[in-house]
Amino acid sequence: MSELTPIWPADPEFLEKAASILKNGGIGAMPTETVYGLAGDAFNTFAISRIFEAKNRPTFNPLIVHISDPADLEKLTSFPLSKLQKLIEAFWPGPLTLVLPKLESVPDLTTGGRPSVAVRLPAHLVARDLIRLSGGFLAAPSANPFNYISPTTAEHVQSQLSGKIDFILDGGSCKVGVESTVISLTEDRPVLLRHGGLSFEDLKTVLPDLHERTELHGGHGPDSPGQLAVHYSPGTPMKLWKGEPLSGKKTGLISWNFIPEDADVTVLRLSEKGDLREAASRIFEFLHILDKLNLDMIYAESVPEMGLGKAINDRLRKAAGKG
Repeated sequence: MSELTPIWPADPEFLEKAASILKNGGIGAMPTETVYGLAGDAFNTFAISRIFEAKNRPTFNPLIVHISDPADLEKLTSFPLSKLQKLIEAFWPGPLTLVLPKLESVPDLTTGGRPSVAVRLPAHLVARDLIRLSGGFLAAPSANPFNYISPTTAEHVQSQLSGKIDFILDGGSCKVGVESTVISLTEDRPVLLRHGGLSFEDLKTVLPDLHERTELHGGHGPDSPGQLAVHYSPGTPMKLWKGEPLSGKKTGLISWNFIPEDADVTVLRLSEKGDLREAASRIFEFLHILDKLNLDMIYAESVPEMGLGKAINDRLRKAAGKG
């Protein structure tokens, strides 16, 4: 592996090359519709160890296993596929992760020592092709250092993990831009563990008894990624904007509606049309941009707390260390 990890185009030649690396315990970044993932064979503990090392991620934090065919669930969980059919038909492929009871064959390292496994079938065609070519099961947390801003372009990955991974497959900018929604089906009622690219309201149309867990986790470590209080953070200090005056040449603002009069504040507006989908696709990109400007402070304005807005606000709160 060279000092600068190569970015490869997502054409058949490089897909085959990347799949060969993954089959032999290598790790690399792949595009998904949510964010770029750091992929490794979910059943290869050496590859999984490399993922944790490259990200400097604690091993109690579980990884999401990505599959390319719903039938592959039978190799991960004993949960009846028939009971998942409505969810699969409605939301897969897409930004939905299911937490299910795991089979003993799934390594504990992959699941953070939990008796459950988190599984997703991504919508991005490059991701699905790579999963299929490499054996069908790729653990793939976001391709960034632990607790730092998630990557939505191949260049974001290279700037953060170059030299620590074997390849980066360039599939363009991520269309959704925030991580998947995570729900657990390991209890009597389905539980939402993380807001993400699929809204709580949409899920309720198929799971009317879905409820949201208010606590982060039950003292045993997180049940899914994204449950820690501080996450997705830039290196620059960050606060949620509460209406206070903004001034100074070294201040940035991620704005929903507010435009400060001070021309010295660097303002990036999430969506001039008030479109929450557009805002979600931009949130991590804007954090990357502002973090490179050597600012003294980044402020972020909350968006409406509905639909995808819940996922956006969750990312902003955790980036600012507010849980």
